[in-house]
Amino acid sequence: MGGKQNKYDVFTGFVALEEIRQCREPKKSLLENHLADIEYKLIRTTEEIELLADKIIEQGILTKKSYDDCLHIAAAVVAGCDVIVSWNFKHMVNIRTINGVRIVNILNGYRPIDIYAPFIFLERRDVDE
Repeated sequence: MGGKQNKYDVFTGFVALEEIRQCREPKKSLLENHLADIEYKLIRTTEEIELLADKIIEQGILTKKSYDDCLHIAAAVVAGCDVIVSWNFKHMVNIRTINGVRIVNILNGYRPIDIYAPFIFLERRDVDE
C-alpha cells in the first residue's frame, strides 16, 4: 500500500471486475493498476443479491437492460456497505435511483445506502481556508 492510509473499507463485485476486463486500453490498465494499489473485499453474487436486483427492476427503478447496475447496487446493499461510489450518472448516481433504492431497501428490511460520485471523497482544501 506504499504508506497510504486506509480510511475506508472498499468492496467490489465480480460484475465490476468483468466490466473493467472489457474496457479498452489505456483505461483498462489504468483501472487495473488502481485496483492493484488498494485493498478491497470481493463480493460474490448470491441468490439474495440476485433477488434484490430483481426487486429493483420490479419497482421500476431500473430496467432489465440495466441488470448489471442492479447487481452492483444489490451487492453493496446485501454486503452492508454504507456508500456506493460510481461515475454512472445515467443509472446509479441520480436522485431517481437513489430514492428508489432507499424505498426498496426499507420495504425489504435492508439499511439505507448512499450513492455518490467519487469526487465527494476527495479531501481538497481551498487556499482561502
